[in-house]
Amino acid sequence: MFYRGRYPDGGDGREIGTKRQRLVDQGRPFYATSPGSSFMYNPPAYGYPPQPPPFPVVRLRGLPFDCTEADVAEFFRGLDIVDVLFVHKGGKFSGEAFCVLAYPLQVDFALQKNRQNMGRRYVEVFRSKRQDYYKAIANEVSDTRGSPPRRSAPRAKSYDEGKDSAEHTGVLRLRGLPFSAGKDDILDFFKDFNLSEDSVHITMNSEGRPTGEAFVEFEGVDDSKVAMAKDRMTLGSRYIELFPSSMEDLEDAVNRGR
Repeated sequence: MFYRGRYPDGGDGREIGTKRQRLVDQGRPFYATSPGSSFMYNPPAYGYPPQPPPFPVVRLRGLPFDCTEADVAEFFRGLDIVDVLFVHKGGKFSGEAFCVLAYPLQVDFALQKNRQNMGRRYVEVFRSKRQDYYKAIANEVSDTRGSPPRRSAPRAKSYDEGKDSAEHTGVLRLRGLPFSAGKDDILDFFKDFNLSEDSVHITMNSEGRPTGEAFVEFEGVDDSKVAMAKDRMTLGSRYIELFPSSMEDLEDAVNRGR
């Protein structure tokens, strides 16, 4: 996982996907500190109350419309990413995202990537605030709980037709997973199907970090077809895209991460 530090409430970075909405609901501060870091709380001095460190989040604008979490992780290579939240407007990806980092100091390094290229597009990187990130989460959750506008987006018609015509082999590829998602989260997502941990394969990059993708082996073709009904349903506050795949694609993806 990206972040192996701990949060002030005792949690760790691996819980970010499930904790995100809970922290928002409770109105609790959400930031990372590190043992020995200058950004940890200090005892009050001369009667002044301790000041929490700034929330380590940046906003990205101008992202490619096929951008994935793995692309953002590669763009910020060397930084510890806790969460990536893509922003949608009217059911379509807006080209913007929020990226939460493990430490406030890393925000300055992230800002050095301003106007650098991701693929053929240059990406703008801005300082942001905790409340802006929380507001974006609330909007995404509200959007995904309402009617499914993403299915009616202009791009979605041919996109969905391609999925419908794809051959099923009993294997599905998942895209858009939180970096913190584990096999248990995916098993719960497909809880209506008879799956085991061995049937879930979370892919890693060459550095051993999650790519935001996974493959799931179902008992048969019929199960994988039925499971496609969960395409673009949410895991935590993220919607998950499903694609018919194959054992060959699964093995290639797993081998790339070794």
